[in-house]
Amino acid sequence: MAHYAFLDENNVVTEVIVGKDETDTAHDWEQWYGDFRGQVCKRTSYNTACGVHRLGGVPYRKNYAGIGYTYDAQRDAFIPPKVFDSWVLNESSAQWEAPIPMPDDGKPYAWDESIVNWVEIELE
Repeated sequence: MAHYAFLDENNVVTEVIVGKDETDTAHDWEQWYGDFRGQVCKRTSYNTACGVHRLGGVPYRKNYAGIGYTYDAQRDAFIPPKVFDSWVLNESSAQWEAPIPMPDDGKPYAWDESIVNWVEIELE
């Protein structure tokens, strides 16, 4: 079973469906589904996240598509919505990352965009 993402005019994913397996070569299924729906359609891999295939296979389009993700044709990747303006795209994973690494001291932190830094979360 394969999954397919439908894109709007801005290459933003509007829907993801389960469709014909890519090993079924009777049609180019991306093209077939796209023509049927009148939208651009791109196959996506349920087993791919952050540029890694969870079963050890070849990663496909960096990330499994989700509603609101953008398909970047230049990178051939599905990129999640940007969470904060200051975050930068990791080209290997096609994920947004803070410009400053989160402290690794075992304490809980949250990103504060107003100061563009991590702040410790006070637990009661």
